[in-house]
Amino acid sequence: MTGDWRTLPSANSLWEATAEPARAFPVLSGEHKADVVIIGAGYTGLSAAHHIAKSGLAPVVLEAVRPGWGASGRNGGVITAKFRLSFREIDAAHGRAMARRMYEIAHESTDMVEELVSEYGIASANLTRTGQVKAAHNETTLKAAIDEAIWMTSEMGSAEVRILDKHGVREETGSDIFVGGVLNPGSGGIHPLNYLRGLADGVGRRGVPIFQESPVIRLRRDGDGIVAETPQGAVRAKQAIIATNSYSDLTNATARLQRTLIPFRSALIATEQLPRNLAGQLMPTGRTYTETKRMMRWFRMVDNRVIFGGRGAFGKQDSQAAFDALRGAMVGIFPDLADVPLEYKWSGLVAMTLDSVPHIGRIDDRTLVSMGYNGAGVAMSSLMGRYLAAFARGETPDVGLLDVSRMKAIPFYPLREPAVRMVAGWYQFLDAIGR
Repeated sequence: MTGDWRTLPSANSLWEATAEPARAFPVLSGEHKADVVIIGAGYTGLSAAHHIAKSGLAPVVLEAVRPGWGASGRNGGVITAKFRLSFREIDAAHGRAMARRMYEIAHESTDMVEELVSEYGIASANLTRTGQVKAAHNETTLKAAIDEAIWMTSEMGSAEVRILDKHGVREETGSDIFVGGVLNPGSGGIHPLNYLRGLADGVGRRGVPIFQESPVIRLRRDGDGIVAETPQGAVRAKQAIIATNSYSDLTNATARLQRTLIPFRSALIATEQLPRNLAGQLMPTGRTYTETKRMMRWFRMVDNRVIFGGRGAFGKQDSQAAFDALRGAMVGIFPDLADVPLEYKWSGLVAMTLDSVPHIGRIDDRTLVSMGYNGAGVAMSSLMGRYLAAFARGETPDVGLLDVSRMKAIPFYPLREPAVRMVAGWYQFLDAIGR
């Protein structure tokens, strides 16, 4: 282990402060049997457990810390039907059929969140599907966003995409700094930790054993099966699913997969509750918002608070410099927030891949994996549980570019942190000069 999993801190987040009480799950003790052992109780693992149990197979879920401790409880709660690689780029590199398949998968992912929230009655998730606005800082990025929207409408059939002028974005955001933007329907927001805890509670009530504080310290083959060993017990199963994403290096059992990912720390801040008159002026439609800058910032209003997040935090711990940079960017967009105190600051790890898409599938005849969501994982990881269940049943679902055979190891892996800093610095420079 890289640390004592029992003492790893939770995020000092708005979500932790406002979430429903967490259900206590036991620590694994002794030997258990299952059809599928699932390592990780985030969205991927719990969705996989849900779909596997519905298939009539018996899963067991092992979580190193607590359900929702990792990225599933630390993210911004934005639901989007997209990949970091655009559909237009997919079309250019892989053809129209692949672009359409990826478009279908992306939209299936947002529907999956709604399906799971409905099936388990997770009202506290506060799921909305009001759309997302991509707001442009200059005419160059606005033109690129409009060109992309026109292409999506003509080639992918996204008829509801709307182009906004400066006034339209001003009405949407309450900010004067944007020159225009594009409104994409179907996206939305969620309370990510309540969603996760609702999933854990629902899957547990379905009869699926979930064990917390039970890190898998060894994963080994045993005859025609596989054994997941924890400090106090073991699960013998026919198959294993690794659903640890950017936290794969918590134990040596899954650390080898970390070499396929570039962990990128994403920081978030949340203001105190705003006075009613100010809250009513900012983001009145309740959508989520992103910028067109390379070092993307995003923001949304939750419970009369502004949540503002973005990339650019480095290292293994929260970064005050990153929080300060976020606050400066937030005030740059919303000057009226200059004197509003921050109440929450937290961060979590985003798992980037070399080809900018997640990967799912078999890495051997006993082991399945899904990870690498590139910062758009709330919806996609929820959907991947359905595909993992299909693989576990012996099926071969069409996952397009997400096929695990395309997953590549990070070259010069020990140099990843300085490389990330260098690329991020270059992006920040280009953003600063308006390129």
